[in-house]
Amino acid sequence: MDNECFRADLHMHSTFSDGTLTPFELIERAKSLKLSGISITDHDSVLAYTPDVFDFASEQEIELMTGVEFSCRFEETTIHILAYNFDPLADSIVTLCARHVQRRERRNKTILERLRGKGIIIDYDELVNSAKGAVGRPHIANALIKKGIVSTIQQAFDQLIGDSSPCYVPGESVTIPETLEVIHQAGGKAFIAHPHLVRKKKMVSRIVDLKIDGIEVYYAKFPPHRESGWLAMAKEKGLLISGGSDFHGDYKEKNPMGCSWVNKEAFNKICQ
Repeated sequence: MDNECFRADLHMHSTFSDGTLTPFELIERAKSLKLSGISITDHDSVLAYTPDVFDFASEQEIELMTGVEFSCRFEETTIHILAYNFDPLADSIVTLCARHVQRRERRNKTILERLRGKGIIIDYDELVNSAKGAVGRPHIANALIKKGIVSTIQQAFDQLIGDSSPCYVPGESVTIPETLEVIHQAGGKAFIAHPHLVRKKKMVSRIVDLKIDGIEVYYAKFPPHRESGWLAMAKEKGLLISGGSDFHGDYKEKNPMGCSWVNKEAFNKICQ
């Protein structure tokens, strides 16, 4: 397939983190949208990557690149690092994912404690049972909707569990350098995710100097003028380029799969 016809969405989430579609359903959706390739970048989890999923992607003629989105802290700011084209069974990756599972569990329970302080009771075991994968804040938001506390996921974040809300808990930190070391040990490449959302733009320059391999230049529905600066930075520093929708299914309907993507040239460079 030539460069013009090839489209790969390299940022989406399955039920193994905070998406509403299974890995198989993501592949089916990609096929229906005539995408050529995808990467399932669940938060701190690589459980989507089973042999059956790779086989199904091959059957559907979808090129499936391994991916994960790791949460990090940098200068007291949450930064997400995307990893691509690594061995999902590598000890370094598996160990870091397990560490994040424990971190998220502690964080979620603390959030529930803060909600309880406001008279809102959510049972953690019920939350785990209702989630198909790792529990995250969207699952807590859904529980708040079911209890009639809020009407929408956005309202839950704005009023209770968002980054500037009263029940927010930042959680324990994992540094960017140790995350990059894990990714590189597993043979992967590391990208700074959605720099468009980083409030302190000069911070991105400092991050990309930490042995980052690339920048997520194309993200969600951001217009070209919001992407051009990141494309220029990538070219100036000789970095790779990635792009994707950040599709979550029902949890983030404003980002449809395929709204951002990379061409075959960019895809192949990540695969090298």
